[in-house]
Amino acid sequence: MKLHADRLEGVNAVFGHGPGEISVNNTVFRHSVVVPWVGEILPWPVEAFEGLTLAHFEQVAALGPELVIFGSGPRIRFPAPALLRPLIDRGVGVETMDTGAACRTYNVLAAEGRSVVLAALVLPGA
Repeated sequence: MKLHADRLEGVNAVFGHGPGEISVNNTVFRHSVVVPWVGEILPWPVEAFEGLTLAHFEQVAALGPELVIFGSGPRIRFPAPALLRPLIDRGVGVETMDTGAACRTYNVLAAEGRSVVLAALVLPGA
């Protein structure tokens, strides 16, 4: 699905997503990614929801966002609260939704100038 993002200068935006891929700033990624509101798009070494670890969310928390939008793949799945501890301990809000909804929500919040991070599972064929 293509998305039309109102972009602020220097703010990352998701331009589209589909089975096994996500387009951020017109670059297509075929792996899970962490998209901070500004700065470099980072690979997120998660190949399946079941493979999520505490270290994955520590990577996201280290970016210092006020809010994290977690895209859990083609359907909504909630990570164990213990995995979210690095975010909870820092007072960072976390919203979980399917990756498509997460992309759309991230774009709205980033366009508002919020310090938001999209942590999106991009799963092969999903």
